[in-house]
Amino acid sequence: MSSAEITRPADTLSQPGLSSDSGAVTHPWAVLWIVLGGLFTVSFTITLLVVSLKQIATDLHSSKALLTWAITGPMLAFAVVGPAFGKAGDLWGHKRVFIGGLAVAGAFAFATGLAWNGGSMVAFRVLSASAGAACGPATLAYINRLFPAELRVKPLGYYSFVTGGAPVLGVVAGGPLIDAVGWRAIFFVQAPLCFIGVALAMWLLPDTARMPGVRFDVAGSVTLGAGASLVLAAISQGPHWGWTSAATLTCLVVGAASLMVFVVVEQRVADPLVRLEWFRTRNVAFPMLTQALGNCAYMGSFILAPLVLQDALSLSTLEVGHVVIARPLAYSLAAPLAGAVAVRAGERSTAVAGAVAVTLSMLCWATVGAHSSIWFVVLALALSGLGLGVAFPALTALVAGAVHPGELGVAGAMQQLMTQLGAVVGTVVLATVSVDAGPGHLGSYHVAFIVATVIAAAGVVAAWFVRSTPRR
Repeated sequence: MSSAEITRPADTLSQPGLSSDSGAVTHPWAVLWIVLGGLFTVSFTITLLVVSLKQIATDLHSSKALLTWAITGPMLAFAVVGPAFGKAGDLWGHKRVFIGGLAVAGAFAFATGLAWNGGSMVAFRVLSASAGAACGPATLAYINRLFPAELRVKPLGYYSFVTGGAPVLGVVAGGPLIDAVGWRAIFFVQAPLCFIGVALAMWLLPDTARMPGVRFDVAGSVTLGAGASLVLAAISQGPHWGWTSAATLTCLVVGAASLMVFVVVEQRVADPLVRLEWFRTRNVAFPMLTQALGNCAYMGSFILAPLVLQDALSLSTLEVGHVVIARPLAYSLAAPLAGAVAVRAGERSTAVAGAVAVTLSMLCWATVGAHSSIWFVVLALALSGLGLGVAFPALTALVAGAVHPGELGVAGAMQQLMTQLGAVVGTVVLATVSVDAGPGHLGSYHVAFIVATVIAAAGVVAAWFVRSTPRR
């Protein structure tokens, strides 16, 4: 698709949600690559340290338990502050929010490379990810403003690859990269990449329209951020703290109370952060639910898959790395092709097919044993990558078409939050169910993947209730 195909009156900066003082966007794909590049830069490092925590803990004379927050903290931050950034972009322009977030993320990435102990590293990683979270809603807002509904799924495929693929690639590439150049060098490289992205964004990104006379919902942002953070922290750390420990119960109770206050605030405030009626809208509620359930099974199985390969097939760490690359590879191939599939089959059929593929993948994993073929395992991995890669762009496009153009930023951020919630729940639930698994004891793995199959099947049901965008 050439840029000329989408440079017409409906795609200029005068369309709803875009400012009208900069003329037509003659290179929307160039804008897309800039925002996706920035998003990839801040997303890739979120999971990069997973396989090297012990080495980094030794280097910083810190405990591995503390440094797990260098992964958990950024993941939580990336999810929970997104709605506030999305609303800020809708109110004051996504260009300034994107540039500001990328610049601050770069500054704290550089500071991470200078970290002197575990506490400073965790703090800098959380602050960097919090700022980088601004890139997600802004990227979605630009895609949904620059591309009309019938052409939107293809760029959303690339967006899905970045948001879903970058963290997975971070896990796969983290060990070799850190062994080759050291963990500090990675952040010293990330920082200038962020600043290059800032320079390009200042030069080429168009301004988006701002919503006059609307106030930022501070109370809604605080209560949603606090509630989501505490609930996610309780779920993710419950296995370590103990499910009946004071810390876990306090986080759950206070988090739930904060979310209840959020609902009350949104019902009463004049300019709410999130319109609660969205969750009574078919093409908002069900796509978000499908994405949350799909990512729950996907990420939960992603954590267990390497353990199964080691315990069932006796593969080495290096061999496991070579095999599990099948999933992000399938995702990266499927996501850009999702647009063509959705245009022909419709978003509903595409989403259902993708959710079915994830379900079949979980069912395959539930049968993996010592005598399983390596090609069967590769098929199971590829099916889940293919499923999410196909389904997510279509589901994201449906949400974009169901909300007001002036609220695309916060709608995209809510999808980001729901998807991350699914990831956290999935990793904890499947890890908890499989706690007794190990070499010669694969039954717990099989039970965990049966649970994942049920979760993914619920995603199929949710996808069934969406409605495709009418074609012109």
